Amino acid sequence: MTQTGMAAGGDPPTWYHATAHSRRSFAPLDGDARCDLCVIGGGYAGTSAALVAAECGLRVILIEKDRIGHLASGRNGGQLHTGQRLDQDALEAIAGKVRARALWDMAEEAKSFVVDRIKRHAINCALTPGLIHAGWKKRDAAALEAYGAFLARDYGYPHNTYVAAKDIPALVATDRYHGALYDRGAWHLHALNFVTGLGNAAADAGARICENTCAISVDAKGITTDRGRIEAGHIIIAADTGLSGIARQAGAYALPINSFVMTTAPLADPKALIPSGAAVADTKFVVDYYRLTEDGRLLFGGGENYRSSYPRDLAAFTGAVARRVFPQLADVAIDYAWGGPVGITMSRLPHFGRLYPNVYFAHGFSGQGVAIAAHAGALLAEAVLGQAGKFDVYAGLKHTRFPGGAMLRAPLMALGMLWYALRDRL
Repeated sequence: MTQTGMAAGGDPPTWYHATAHSRRSFAPLDGDARCDLCVIGGGYAGTSAALVAAECGLRVILIEKDRIGHLASGRNGGQLHTGQRLDQDALEAIAGKVRARALWDMAEEAKSFVVDRIKRHAINCALTPGLIHAGWKKRDAAALEAYGAFLARDYGYPHNTYVAAKDIPALVATDRYHGALYDRGAWHLHALNFVTGLGNAAADAGARICENTCAISVDAKGITTDRGRIEAGHIIIAADTGLSGIARQAGAYALPINSFVMTTAPLADPKALIPSGAAVADTKFVVDYYRLTEDGRLLFGGGENYRSSYPRDLAAFTGAVARRVFPQLADVAIDYAWGGPVGITMSRLPHFGRLYPNVYFAHGFSGQGVAIAAHAGALLAEAVLGQAGKFDVYAGLKHTRFPGGAMLRAPLMALGMLWYALRDRL
């Protein structure tokens, strides 16, 4: 069994890192440099921004303080969801139908962007169709059925099929759910191989990627790093949970939580556990999310905390969550268990903005980052290139800072999160 924390450098020993391939190493920055665009952050948003900008002829430098995909982009559940983190009816209520429709269209574009880039650059990341949104409580079943009908009627989305409780075991071998939406327009993939594939494609397009290079400060003319100064005409900060260390005021609109994932040992009959082969995410506030891996394991994400430390035994912690759904895993070993930070906003919608007219940022993807963050990178690059319409749709969303100031923000959030987590058990 391998158990990891949040490593400060190097590769954490996760299942993703154990099964990564075509992964390149990039030299650190070696002194002062100049470029048209400097991108800070080597996750989905940063690598896709560098790729799109380099393809358009800009001289691009991307800096990453560890390695490409080191944090959330290389450690998550690998689920490519439909829509934003908030459902469309909720978006209509808070943003109006016009903006909600624009956000829906961009979320659909985000899925297409990911699938297209995987195909265009031959990224071998086990892209697989199908995602089941499963109702944890009885009242969730009717809501899921109604939401599927709403998306079909008002948004022309035909890919959801409602599944009654009695039919769920034919798709997922558990009796925990009261109903589900089977979304055949969603996907799942190997998270780390996807982000490193984007990074490789950016390098092939001409971007200079500098790993093990930490941004210390940003101003309108460039970035000071621990290895030299980069003068840049434009800057994109795609550091997600690291934004607050570079721009404290903007970073206050999102907070990191620790999310935990494990993989079992290879299963004797993986399809007996999830006959459909689809990924699954449930309706709890603290979501369970899981899928089968290409080497026949169950990859299961569940549970989170709001402290700087992890549970002492991550394998036991994540295993207990998984066995609530699948008691048949009682005697199955857990080979890997790890954690990583996820940036969330109060609204659960991403926070886009500008620090200066030429300095852009996006963060707070709130667990919807595989599609939305990767697409965000493309939108950031488009804004740099003078096409900011879609960027401005996100930038125009109203956001609220977490209350409590620098000292009390995290404890107050933890209390609120614990209350909602308790409701999952009632």
